[in-house]
Amino acid sequence: MTLFMDVHRLDGPVTIDDVKQAHAADLEHQDGHDVHYLRYWVAEDEGKIFCLVDAPNAEAANTVHREAHGLVADDIFPVVEGS
Repeated sequence: MTLFMDVHRLDGPVTIDDVKQAHAADLEHQDGHDVHYLRYWVAEDEGKIFCLVDAPNAEAANTVHREAHGLVADDIFPVVEGS
């Protein structure tokens, strides 16, 4: 499994409550794809969402988003966690 950070760039502002609902939908769909969404961050006024996910590959992570709510990431980067 690999850690990925995905980035969603929306056309306008987004609320933390909207992202919370989307994240809950991701959690409902992730097990069938061996994906584990771990955390998310939101820049509300800028309409940007960042998701940390443990997945076998980037496409599996995006498949969960697609099935859960249709909001696929604009970019997905493999990342290494530091302390």
